[in-house]
Amino acid sequence: MTTSQSAPIPATAAADAVLATDPPPRRRRRGAPKLRPLSRGEKVFQVVNVIVLSAFALVCVIPFVHVIGSSFATPGELATSNFLLIPKEFTLDAYRYILSTPTIFRAIGVSTVVTVGGTFLSLVVTSLMAYALAKPYLLGRRAINFMVVFTMLFSGGMIPTFIVVTKLGLLDSLWSLVLPVLINAFNFVIMRNFFSGIPESLEESARIDGCSELGVFLRIVLPLSVASIATIGLFYGVTYWNTYMHAVLYINDSSKWPIQVLLRQIVIVSSGVNADSTAVDVVPPAQSVKMAVIAVATLPMLLVYPFIQRFFVKGALIGSVKG
Repeated sequence: MTTSQSAPIPATAAADAVLATDPPPRRRRRGAPKLRPLSRGEKVFQVVNVIVLSAFALVCVIPFVHVIGSSFATPGELATSNFLLIPKEFTLDAYRYILSTPTIFRAIGVSTVVTVGGTFLSLVVTSLMAYALAKPYLLGRRAINFMVVFTMLFSGGMIPTFIVVTKLGLLDSLWSLVLPVLINAFNFVIMRNFFSGIPESLEESARIDGCSELGVFLRIVLPLSVASIATIGLFYGVTYWNTYMHAVLYINDSSKWPIQVLLRQIVIVSSGVNADSTAVDVVPPAQSVKMAVIAVATLPMLLVYPFIQRFFVKGALIGSVKG
């Protein structure tokens, strides 16, 4: 008795059969829930909200536009216009005046060195101090925190600070613009609360893997704190760039003046008041010079802010929600 055997299926036919097979039906995702139509009251609220927020935005933007427009305006237009936004005729006389001497570039260099170096040192000292005082097992933690927060309400004042700076030999030194404001109590509190919110289990796992305390701080804590550090760095940077009073008190050498002090001297000279003039002989209208001074002093911070603003709200709020 013979047994019938089925003919072998060619390889190409088998491949075609596999490809022709319908794939298993995929599980359909649920579509996004449809939003319900807004009620009349909600529509009115949205319209009012947009109008109010737009008004607040204009209140912030219009003065700056006025400053920029007035800095490019001609003397005649400034004399006949009380509030100028866009000048009819542009002129660069005010900017030529304040940029006509290398003194202003030296002052910008001094402010840049103080801002970059001071911000870096402040971030290092503040972050190290905040990380240590965020640990509940640190001895004397409550007392040290109390002394730091106490300085937010009470300080020695101008004269005691001047005496300390003088006794330390910091007069006419750029260190006098950095060391007295190296740590800000408010920034310290924000960063300390941020570090307190980092899970302890992450640090314990790093210690189990052999990390030292400094290694935990550098490899675990700092990468998780980019938003907070960027925000605090912006606070410190603005403070150092706008340094004025400390420079007036501690810096007598005009070659070490930061940009804010030098621009004040330019405004005084352009106003016709006797001052230590380091500018050119021809003086344009004082109003346009003042506006150009404000624009020059504000521009660096405006250039830096767009790169940091995405961290600003997150970094400021995360560290401030805890007590």
